[in-house]
Amino acid sequence: MWGIPRTRYADCNGSEASEETEIVLNIGGVKQVFCGDVLNRFPETRLAELWNISKGCLEDLSSLCDDYDSGKGEFYFDRDPDAFKCIIELYYYGEIHIKRGICPICFVKEMEFWKIDLYFLDDCCKGDLQEAEDELAEIAEKVQTILVDREGDPSARGWQCFQMCLWKLMEKPESSLSARVIAIVSFLFILVSSVVMCVGTIPDLQVEDAEGNHMEHPILEAIETACIGWFTVEYLLRLISSPNKVKFVLSFMNIIDFMAIMPFYVVLTLTSLGTAMMELANVQQAVQALRIMRIARIFKLARHSSGLQTLTSALKSSFSELGMLLMYMGVGVFLFSALAYTLEQSHPETMFTSIPQSFWWAVITMTTVGYGDIYPKTTLGRCNAAVSFLCGVIAIALPIHPIINNFVIFYNKQQVLETAAKHEIELMALRSSEAGAEESGPQIQRRSAGVAAGVWDNAMRSCHSDTYIPLLKDPRAGCNNVT
Repeated sequence: MWGIPRTRYADCNGSEASEETEIVLNIGGVKQVFCGDVLNRFPETRLAELWNISKGCLEDLSSLCDDYDSGKGEFYFDRDPDAFKCIIELYYYGEIHIKRGICPICFVKEMEFWKIDLYFLDDCCKGDLQEAEDELAEIAEKVQTILVDREGDPSARGWQCFQMCLWKLMEKPESSLSARVIAIVSFLFILVSSVVMCVGTIPDLQVEDAEGNHMEHPILEAIETACIGWFTVEYLLRLISSPNKVKFVLSFMNIIDFMAIMPFYVVLTLTSLGTAMMELANVQQAVQALRIMRIARIFKLARHSSGLQTLTSALKSSFSELGMLLMYMGVGVFLFSALAYTLEQSHPETMFTSIPQSFWWAVITMTTVGYGDIYPKTTLGRCNAAVSFLCGVIAIALPIHPIINNFVIFYNKQQVLETAAKHEIELMALRSSEAGAEESGPQIQRRSAGVAAGVWDNAMRSCHSDTYIPLLKDPRAGCNNVT
């Protein structure tokens, strides 16, 4: 055990503190000396109560400290000394900051032990605490999802059990070998359908109908029909087995799935109405638009790619940066197109006939594309083009780094959450096996439902540590337990 030099603090009258006004604390092996007047600034805290009791009867100290050495006059606490350095800031500065490297959730437990309200935690640290709580809730949700996928709901019977098995088969590739095979087959159907859609536009592979119009090859149409049939069956099975039908229908990825198969049936319906309906110009344009909507099926790949899902989530969290990029580009396009139109009017062969027509030139110049279909011919116009090029590079480069940073942060967070959830499952399985080994003979012969409930209780049992983090709630009792 080592200590630090005894520090004396000035009392309220400005004189040097005496030995009678000091209290010696030993926090995790680190000795600290405090003035009683300093601790009494917050009388409802544990240290203030300890100071007030230490001046009277010492028999009540067991409820406030772990041990007391009457010879040295030291009060012992088996707590984290690094966290305590943040705690003592309250008595001198009136607020608490969480030092870097300390878990915010564990630090809240420390504050509860020292009887300090969260009100004294600085606002900057409350944001870190909220972020840690959100991350903890995500881990708990992942753990709960994994438990349900592995063990299912013991109370499910009949149709509910079948619905849950079908949902796992269609939505959880990692749940079984059959689910993994279905996921691979669905992925292959998406690829084949996308390739067929592209190949069908090659003129050499098209055939002519009786009126001389080009149409897709019958073999390609048959393959397309088979793919649509698979997508339809897959969508209907997932819809039937979905626990929440409204949430399923309104989900972005499920809307993409519906848009991928809907054009086929609409075109089939219009075709079945007869040639008179198909000869209408508006109907033909609608059919062509519906055929173009088939490209939406390529987004179905995101369902089977965690990388694309991470990219989508990162872009959602970067809306402000994307909005800033569009604002920069919009201002630049308007400014440089107006300048280009004005500066090029003196040239007899000008290509800038109007400001809206100049928008296209400004866009391809600021984005460094430069098709060359429209370009300035005067000296001042070329100078304007050079400035617009440089400004475009800067405008695009500025928001890109935050967007990339958001992607990296989100990806790393997902990896950490998945690792933490798997680690938590392993700990629960280890505690369950240890608890099962200690059970007596009659307890081992329980019914399967009773065993599942006992495993849940053992896995959710509270740890003796004050800094242990609660993850899941007992679904049967509704009380807060920790895994």
